[in-house]
Amino acid sequence: MNRLGIDIGRVIINSPPGQDTAFFGGSPTAALQTPAVPGAFDTIPRLVDLFDGQAWLISKCGPRIQQRSLAWLHHHNFFTHTGIPAANIRFCLHRPDKAIHCADLSITHFIDDKPDVHAALLDVVPHRYLFGPQHRVPPHLTHTPTWPSAEAAITADLARINC
Repeated sequence: MNRLGIDIGRVIINSPPGQDTAFFGGSPTAALQTPAVPGAFDTIPRLVDLFDGQAWLISKCGPRIQQRSLAWLHHHNFFTHTGIPAANIRFCLHRPDKAIHCADLSITHFIDDKPDVHAALLDVVPHRYLFGPQHRVPPHLTHTPTWPSAEAAITADLARINC
């Protein structure tokens, strides 16, 4: 069974690369106003359907950002809108630890904006998508700069798998 994993920061919750936003440094109220990455709320429900509901959020962050992330997701009705159950979220304190969650959940496809996360997933997740603008894309990754490109790449990979 195919299973989808999705990072949160800079993949669902928007933040310009290398810049602090109100989400990290501002008040909790200002953090809730941080916009979603364009296309996330349109694309994720279709991907969840493609994966028959087998989708999880897997994010690296400390306790304060975990609380803000959960508050943001609930404030924006993310779980209701996307079909990902609120229980399908995992947090870790170090990026390489995402591999532990992916192995535990048998994730087959993972979307993340950090090359070092994907390096840790190399022997764990067969289909890895490097999201957002990138300066370099390692050859073992599929670059998906936008949500429409992520959907196209994942749909094509699933079609090849299901042939």
